[in-house]
Amino acid sequence: MPTITFDCDDIVQLAGAGKDDIIQVIEIIGGEIENVSENSMDVEFLPNRPDLYSAEGVARAVKTFLTGSGKCKYNVKKSDIILNVESTVKDIRPFIVGGVVKNVKLTESAILSLMNLQEKLHLTIGRNRKKVAIGVHDFSMVKPPFVYKGMKPESVSFVPLGKTEEMSLNEILEQHEKGIKYAGLLKGFEKYPVLMDSKNNVLSFPPIINGARTTVTENTKDIFVDVTGSDFKAINQALNIVCTALADRNGEIYSIYVFDDKKIVTPDLNPKTKKLSIEYVNSILGLNLEEKDVVSSLKKMGFHANPDNGNIDVLIPAYRTDILHLIDLVEDVAIGYGYEKCSGTLPKKPTFGGYRDVEKKTDMLRETMIGLGFNEVTTLSLSSEKNQFKKMCMDEENKTKLSNIEFPRGISTEKPSVAEFTLIKNPISEEHTILRVSLLPGLLGILNINKHRALPLKIFEIGDVIIDKKNVRRIAGMIIHSKANFTEMKSVVEAILREMKIEYEIRPKRIGCFIHGRCASVLSNKKEICYFGELHPSAITNFELGHPVTCFEMKLV
Repeated sequence: MPTITFDCDDIVQLAGAGKDDIIQVIEIIGGEIENVSENSMDVEFLPNRPDLYSAEGVARAVKTFLTGSGKCKYNVKKSDIILNVESTVKDIRPFIVGGVVKNVKLTESAILSLMNLQEKLHLTIGRNRKKVAIGVHDFSMVKPPFVYKGMKPESVSFVPLGKTEEMSLNEILEQHEKGIKYAGLLKGFEKYPVLMDSKNNVLSFPPIINGARTTVTENTKDIFVDVTGSDFKAINQALNIVCTALADRNGEIYSIYVFDDKKIVTPDLNPKTKKLSIEYVNSILGLNLEEKDVVSSLKKMGFHANPDNGNIDVLIPAYRTDILHLIDLVEDVAIGYGYEKCSGTLPKKPTFGGYRDVEKKTDMLRETMIGLGFNEVTTLSLSSEKNQFKKMCMDEENKTKLSNIEFPRGISTEKPSVAEFTLIKNPISEEHTILRVSLLPGLLGILNINKHRALPLKIFEIGDVIIDKKNVRRIAGMIIHSKANFTEMKSVVEAILREMKIEYEIRPKRIGCFIHGRCASVLSNKKEICYFGELHPSAITNFELGHPVTCFEMKLV
């Protein structure tokens, strides 16, 4: 979620409220205070409220919440400013809108807030500038009409923001830090989008960088805002948020004419209207709010609300881009009314959850393994036949011996029944073609990754394997060092069985991945629940390991 840094003195002045009141309201409307100092505060907001990504937006919300009424409509004055859009940008970055905000009172804090708002909108609504890119310019330094067109990379040069020498469009992409970062957005195009004025001064090279000529300073009074992108709705939302933020700095908003396939006037700050039923509000919130309560709550959240025979006509400010459905208004009613006033009720039936037996065993075994000096790891459930069988030295007849832990005899002399493993229908790689039937190959993969670490290494995993289309919970442990042996792992397995209070007997076993004569199975109630032993050197070298490995795998259920 975006974290915004505010200048405390600036936001106090804008909101007309004390710092404590501001912090309280921010938390009520969904912000999370991360840090507060004497001069600044860091606040994390949900991505659905981009109007709060600036000091102006937060101050507006705080002031409205505390006074119970706010500014829903913004006056947009007409101008004769024209922005022409040429067909040469249609296949590159097709949409552009803009507006002018005059008589803005800018301070160092105001400029910082504007730059932060610009970047946070780029990151969120703009999808890292791919969908939306915003330019802000000192209007006094340019002369309309403006033109937005595609240009050959070497045909245009200008001084980009942060530099003192002219650079061509290609040089910006290759040498400027912003050009290098966002060059991929223009990859493959023969022409690049450029915004110019009537004297061929470059305002911006979207979505990369603005021109240094139009840099906004504390002496700037009139600001021209342009927003380009691939989504017409998104660029209008971004324009509305920036223009209303500047208007809250005592600015006056002026529209411009954008001549594309047809003439449009931007920004469009007309509020949207929705009709909200009080019955619907109460049915969602489980309350019995009266008309006046709903109206008051909506006004505290910045809406204009007028009652109409059990319904409420709601005017939604143009900067509230998060209001998509009536349920969004209900949420704001709840916030304005106060979550603390909404009492909850416990379910009438005793349906409280509890731990399953397998989860209790899992927790107990985890503590046991840690107590025995093992470190827990987690591996993917996706694997491959190569890792599960071939590298484990399991031939076709023995494929299921790792998976089918349930033999009545210690050494199987007959061909085992085939347990089905689950194939992935459309695997994305050769390493992820089946669901695992054993945890051991995953643990060997972890040891391979950690070959550079000092020995001994003792790791374990508790997780599900998939046998005959069913999840089976297993625990597996593995030890690697120069003297790892059967006896060491036998003591570990017996310690686990004692903790689980399981009566057992140990019998010899033969599995392809273990050294013959150094592998055993554990039987309980005449059913095999575990096998352990020393891995065969072939299996060890198949995973590119160079020391003896001993391991076990046990079924929990």
